[in-house]
Amino acid sequence: MSISFADPATLNHDQLEEGTSFAPRFDAAGLVTVVTVEAGSKDVLMLAHMNAEALALTLETGIAHYWSRSRAKMWKKGETSGETQQVVELRTDCDQDAIVLVVNQTGRGAACHTGRKTCFYRRAAVHDGVATLEDTGLPRLFDPKQVYASKA
Repeated sequence: MSISFADPATLNHDQLEEGTSFAPRFDAAGLVTVVTVEAGSKDVLMLAHMNAEALALTLETGIAHYWSRSRAKMWKKGETSGETQQVVELRTDCDQDAIVLVVNQTGRGAACHTGRKTCFYRRAAVHDGVATLEDTGLPRLFDPKQVYASKA
């Protein structure tokens, strides 16, 4: 099966925002931003990007695929760590330039490569006019040095 998307340039404003055509508006780099949320807890797990191929693979397989900007390659979430994301629902925003992916996080429950449940494990704080980051105390669910040792 090969999934295709409508071309957003062929749709008028109402068709894009109210219609049934899925026409992702990829940016100049061919990417759309994705916010991934855990189905049960509603926790934001991560922010990533998809190109058309990653989006099609995600819809075809029901497993989250992303485009890694830092590695410039396709990335099946959990391929190395076993922490896959089973898609429950994929939503797009009104103008179809962002996606919310609702998933069941498998494995040990860690979406982040640091071994934590979420990539958002630090919060910003200001001390004496200086912005710093503070750890929120989320525990590591796996040791990334062991899980990714063969990838180093």
